Amino acid sequence: MNRLGNASSPYLLQHKSNPVHWWEWEPEALAEAKRLNRPILISIGYAACHWCHVMAHESFEDPDVAAVMNELYVNIKVDREERPDVDHVYMSALHLLGEHGGWPLTMFLTPDGEPFWGGTYFPKEPRFGRPGFVQVLREISRLYHAEPERILKNRDALKQHLARGAESDGGTLGLADLDRMGLRLAELIDTEHGGLQGAPKFPNPTILDYLLRYARRAGDEEARKRFLLTMEQMALGGIRDHLGGGFARYSVDERWLVPHFEKMLYDNAQLLELYALAHAETGRALFKDAAEGIVTWLRREMITPEGAFASSLDADSEGEEGRFYVWSLAEIREALGEEDAAYFAKVYDITEEGNFEGHNIPNRLITGEAPAPVEERLAAMRAKLMERRSTRVRPGLDDKVLADWNGQMIAALVRAAPLLDHPEWITLAQHAYRFIHQSMNRQGRLGHSWRAESLIFPGFALDHAAMMRAALALYEATSDASYLRDAETWRDVLLTEFMIEETGCLAMTARSADPLVVRPQPTHDEAVPNANGMFAEALVRLAQITETQSDHQRATEVLTGLVGVARSSPLGHTSILNALDLHLRGVSILVTGNNAKPLHEAALRVPYLDRSVRLLQPGEALDENHPAKVLASSDDKAQALVCAGMRCSLPVTTPEALTTQVKEMLASQEQ
Repeated sequence: MNRLGNASSPYLLQHKSNPVHWWEWEPEALAEAKRLNRPILISIGYAACHWCHVMAHESFEDPDVAAVMNELYVNIKVDREERPDVDHVYMSALHLLGEHGGWPLTMFLTPDGEPFWGGTYFPKEPRFGRPGFVQVLREISRLYHAEPERILKNRDALKQHLARGAESDGGTLGLADLDRMGLRLAELIDTEHGGLQGAPKFPNPTILDYLLRYARRAGDEEARKRFLLTMEQMALGGIRDHLGGGFARYSVDERWLVPHFEKMLYDNAQLLELYALAHAETGRALFKDAAEGIVTWLRREMITPEGAFASSLDADSEGEEGRFYVWSLAEIREALGEEDAAYFAKVYDITEEGNFEGHNIPNRLITGEAPAPVEERLAAMRAKLMERRSTRVRPGLDDKVLADWNGQMIAALVRAAPLLDHPEWITLAQHAYRFIHQSMNRQGRLGHSWRAESLIFPGFALDHAAMMRAALALYEATSDASYLRDAETWRDVLLTEFMIEETGCLAMTARSADPLVVRPQPTHDEAVPNANGMFAEALVRLAQITETQSDHQRATEVLTGLVGVARSSPLGHTSILNALDLHLRGVSILVTGNNAKPLHEAALRVPYLDRSVRLLQPGEALDENHPAKVLASSDDKAQALVCAGMRCSLPVTTPEALTTQVKEMLASQEQ
């Protein structure tokens, strides 16, 4: 029987009516495979995944295919967003088999959960020299029973490689090393379209963050141009939803024109930070509009009734990818009238024949930005088209709340708010934070996924690292000490429950979690920053805020070990290198005294790449070793001190003087 009817995951619920006898990932499923002496077929995907839907319609909804699956296998369906640990183990196994990754992930396991073969999407019928899914099912089952030695050989080889943790080479990196890597990275950027060269094109936010840090640190104007070109082309391209705001997952072409239409919370969180930074660099309205569009989309479509943020919007509606977002010229004319339609079509590349498979994806790659009066006229047209679009069948919403993705969006809102003059975004972030703290927290430990009163617990390393980072961002913005206490609590959980002493890296899963075939310790960034890089950044920021010896020592020790891991493949570890940049050259801004709000606001307007901020509350004491302890207590008047290492500037009393002091201190750090 199909056991998904009581699942909390929207993705699993999409499969609850399949004739396949699906299990969730649970010990009972493995026990059933042992009892029947059958291999396990595990199918991993997520609600917004287009090819997951295709394979479901072709195979999992077909009674004949399901009959073969039910006869030969114990079948397990997994939401990769709900169980990233399970997904990571079996995706890593697929890579070891020499296959490209992707979803749906289709793996074959022993009854003990050990992988021995797999792939991604399998067509129902043989196609282009590839076997059909039923052929694959029958052959794998035959091998399992008739040639077990081949299965065991594959199993043992995969398990041996999966068990290897990340290893540090013991080396170190300095600012000169970061600059050399930055120069090499700048050379990889597509000078015509931005982004890494080739197609498909992903935003790669942690890499863009690194590129901007390098450009600012080294004064490399060419690198800065390539960062800004990337941000510009994404903001003009079809990957951005020009009507509703927000960005799609990636572009299938090299121009950012044709998106894979799913919208993910984590992509938009990271892009919100980057667009706020790009606007701070340039003052360009294009970048501010892109950032504000993300928050407009977030508010309109992604806030749950509890105030947290949902996970994703599907790529498909009415069984067709992108149908909700594309237009014909006739529809534009119907909605706008002939004159305005002609104007809109010219600006947004709308033609009779279409710019993508007979349809039109609104974009401004040809026309670019326009003067403010033109933008005002276009805004009125976009509002009419949004009203028209709202009558269409909407893509599915995955409304589960993930602690790690919410943590990223909370931090992004808080960091972007002062740079774009939107203080209300901090309130939005606080609402989401409050829900996670109250509903997904068990005595200081976080769960991972919440939906319909169901919590997946315990959470993963990334949940605690992302929420620690979010707590610190809120502490910097509000000076509410409860956020600082939360950050310290989650730091301690990461060190006790997730840190592997032998490698100096975080495991994905807690010590107390149900065991997998291996306990994964990934360090590479993927679509989201790795937990190790995020934790390193949070430790550095915490040390800069508190200036305690123990916090500095802990940040240095963790970062030193991770840098040794990152040296072997820097491009895959840019979140760690970004934390190192903050550690080596970031400044801490301490604001004290009465009526200090203007100074505090000026401190927050310094881009977060460069600084950490602390507003000292009345009666609050600094650590004995804080380099500003004497100067900070010398006056009740509002003042700010800029510190780097164990040295601090003289107090300044105006926002203008603070900005100057920060620039001077950063310049001295970079020498």
